[in-house]
Amino acid sequence: MFSLGHLSVSETGEVKNHEHKYPYRLNFYNTPPIEEISTEEFETFALDRLQVLKAIEGAVLRSKTERQIADHIRDVSNQYLPLHSTEGGKGYPLEQERRKDHISHFILRLAYCRTEELRKWFIKIRFIEENKEERQAFLNNEKLNWKDLTQGEKESMKNELSHANPYIMFDQETFFIVDFEQVPDLVSRRAVYLKAGKAYVPLSEQVTLVVGEFRKKLSVALDLASRAFPSIDDERILPLLNNINQQYFGRTYINNNVTDKVTADNVDQLVEHFPLCMQHLHLKLRENHHLRHFARIQYNLFLKGIGLTVEEALIFWRKSFSTITDDKFQKEYAYNIRHNFGMEGKRHDYTPLSCISIIMNKQPGPGDQHGCPFKHFSEDNLKALLAQTGVRKDEHLKEILELVRGKHYQIACTKYFEITKCLDDLNSRDNGERHLIETIEHPNNYFEQSIKLSKASNGK
Repeated sequence: MFSLGHLSVSETGEVKNHEHKYPYRLNFYNTPPIEEISTEEFETFALDRLQVLKAIEGAVLRSKTERQIADHIRDVSNQYLPLHSTEGGKGYPLEQERRKDHISHFILRLAYCRTEELRKWFIKIRFIEENKEERQAFLNNEKLNWKDLTQGEKESMKNELSHANPYIMFDQETFFIVDFEQVPDLVSRRAVYLKAGKAYVPLSEQVTLVVGEFRKKLSVALDLASRAFPSIDDERILPLLNNINQQYFGRTYINNNVTDKVTADNVDQLVEHFPLCMQHLHLKLRENHHLRHFARIQYNLFLKGIGLTVEEALIFWRKSFSTITDDKFQKEYAYNIRHNFGMEGKRHDYTPLSCISIIMNKQPGPGDQHGCPFKHFSEDNLKALLAQTGVRKDEHLKEILELVRGKHYQIACTKYFEITKCLDDLNSRDNGERHLIETIEHPNNYFEQSIKLSKASNGK
């Protein structure tokens, strides 16, 4: 039996000692959950929360506005980790929602012992959306003991406080006194008045204090979790905890339902909708009239996923391999093409490879063409391919390369999508209210989003 605090994993999921009450949507996660859950629930909770974390990471790293980030988090949270407020949640299963939030946090605390930066967005967005009464009740319950500035002190410092916060309604504002080390973000922005080592924080910036307190508590908790990890020996959950960041849990893209019939003759016209990895394979195929084994598998399964049938695939590959005889093609290549479609051997119906699979498996060697350009290319080769496929502005190239250097390969691919589809221009035109696409997790998802965007732009 695995224990995290008093959270145990069983086969049945029978709840033991479930005495938790969740009076607030906000949570600093001070107390581990005390109950037993099933292995299925353990995995579902972890992966659902991971979806939200990935959405946050993608939005933040793609330099979106705070409003776009908040809207995106809200949309993804409502899908995978709904958490309604006490006042507005009448009719919703608040206890179950908050239980899932609580447990999933502690599961990912083990899986991600070094990613506390992302978690601040959960508490920040929830705190902002909470009404004043619930906020205050939560803070009182946490006993944070921030000192309020008295009305007399406030009036005596009116000029200094107003100068530091020119946009607040001074007469209605409340101020807190804290050590300046607690609010480095506000200090760096010169958004607070400083005196004798103290920062005078207006209520409108209270969320910064809350996030700071949360990060401080979480930093200690993550350190404890990282120390506890080696003692976990439950074979049912260790694979999940060790490999959770390599999980793909989206669609398998067996059938294309976004474009017209795909044939051997119109693949060339669709290449503009392909992700960079597939554009690269198509370019190499046209250049060399050949692809190596793993490149053929990667590209063939992608084409299968966008709607190319086995009959059309055989025609496409035969025409592409134009420098060999029919006999050689039939003997050396046709079988593997049919095999990808489940027509040979064990007749397994293979699905297109996800980004994680392409990035993590079958590392390309010298002369190989498969893989992810953002992960596997040298910087010079990546620059050349980006320029060849439409990224020509220095600032755009810099944005993508910074993401690649930070090992954010899928977010770099998403940024490539936004740049080549001119989404930044569309966002400027529409005041940034639209066109925030989801982070690319699958080459066929890239294709679908591109086709849908093209149809929307053409009014279809």
